[in-house]
Amino acid sequence: MTAYYSSLAMVTSAVLYLVAMTLHAAEWASVRTSRTREPATVAVGASGSGTAWDSHPKAPPARTRHEDVFGRLGLAITVIAALTHVLGVVLRGVAADRAPWGNMYEFITTSLAIAALTYLVLALKYGMRWLGLPVTLLLTVGQGVAVTVFYVDVSELMPALHSVWFVIHIIAAATSGAAFNIGGIAAILYLVRARDEQLGGSGGYLSRLPSAEVLDRISYRFLAFAFPLWTFTVAAGAIWAQYAWGRFWGWDPKETMSLVTWIIYAGYLHARVTVGWKGRRAAIVAIVGLFSFWFNFIGINLLVSGLHSYSGIPR
Repeated sequence: MTAYYSSLAMVTSAVLYLVAMTLHAAEWASVRTSRTREPATVAVGASGSGTAWDSHPKAPPARTRHEDVFGRLGLAITVIAALTHVLGVVLRGVAADRAPWGNMYEFITTSLAIAALTYLVLALKYGMRWLGLPVTLLLTVGQGVAVTVFYVDVSELMPALHSVWFVIHIIAAATSGAAFNIGGIAAILYLVRARDEQLGGSGGYLSRLPSAEVLDRISYRFLAFAFPLWTFTVAAGAIWAQYAWGRFWGWDPKETMSLVTWIIYAGYLHARVTVGWKGRRAAIVAIVGLFSFWFNFIGINLLVSGLHSYSGIPR
């Protein structure tokens, strides 16, 4: 019965994320399309798109009533969806009588829950509601695919997973994954915002985003936070591999792709610190890193057989 309520909570959260995404799309669509006004300063931490990271170089157009209503409703629905989502993860663990990370369905739903909670902290504490549409899009697609394609019944852990290092490894991977996704979304928004600034500012919802410079900095800070965690993830995985299979490294497909992802982000940070890469080139590398992370996250499990084939999905 607990497993049933867990599944119900997961499906409900997917539907609620879809509703929130629709409301945020309406928020974007309802912004006035006038061009941005003359330079002004937006107070740090102000509501809307002012953040604790920086301020806008230009003041955005005044909010319309519809825009504000859609945005607030979207955020409120996301809060309910995230709470329902977390409840589903907890109930899954109760039903399985273990940490709910034994297969790809459980890992994806847990990782997305962490991403949702991270976004809510950013939106509610730092006024970063402008992340609402891309984040709820990610949550809608990810949670929707999880409950429809990747769902498997509750089962016992495979013998190799009975290790405290498995738990540590998964927690670090899920947390760094949430930061990689937020940083990647900021990098994508940077490319859009930078193009808009080059064209002189087209108005509309793009005027609600921080400047391209600030988006670049936000992306960097999230990836700089995630990279040490990902390094620890790989190291903890090696220790777990020694416990489970008697070797620290064996070039298993999952291990190899984790290393590839690590190298991409290491290159990103090295280029920023030593060569001064910023802007478009850095954003492109960040996006490539995000694709590498997701391929390692899902693609390897579905396309390649290996010691990490714990998806639980029949091939």
